[in-house]
Amino acid sequence: MNVLERSKPIALGSLVAIALSLVCFWVIGDFITAANVDGNDNNIALMDDCLPGDPGWDDTGGCGLKKHQGDVPTEEFGELLTSPLTIPPNGSLIGHPSWRNEPSHITIKAGKTVHVTNRGGRGHTFTEVAEFGGGFVGDLNIGLNPAPECTPQSTTVLAPGAKDKLTGLDPGLRKFQCCIHPWMRATIRVE
Repeated sequence: MNVLERSKPIALGSLVAIALSLVCFWVIGDFITAANVDGNDNNIALMDDCLPGDPGWDDTGGCGLKKHQGDVPTEEFGELLTSPLTIPPNGSLIGHPSWRNEPSHITIKAGKTVHVTNRGGRGHTFTEVAEFGGGFVGDLNIGLNPAPECTPQSTTVLAPGAKDKLTGLDPGLRKFQCCIHPWMRATIRVE
């Protein structure tokens, strides 16, 4: 028996093993996707990493992080608000990356409840908007027109640790943003 004859069964066995692995990954992936959509683990965390004790945060409401130590001083927060690579002369709003919604997109079945928790140290809103835009803090709207839904009177600020529930969302793609930090955006697809 030559080497070619011996290697054929091994190559065929390897192809079968690869094919079975791909089928398993496909089935498991579909199961996980279905579990995420059908499950009741519809949680969104409002996140930031403000540095407790930074005097700059004290001037604007403090930093109420309790469960973990944030590490972002106000100076760094300001330095990362814009990107000079986009619109001259001042750049455009990008926002500090640790100010975010996690996850930034979920898919749910109609009738499910979405749980929103502020896990950061600063106040945040989770406001439904027709279109993404700026918020009600003018200095943080760099290059953005405020979303009409983002007024201090029409939004609820969630303090650090506060929770909210979203129920009765109509089918379709729903858009949410923080009306203080307008780069904090999320979408919820309701099926």
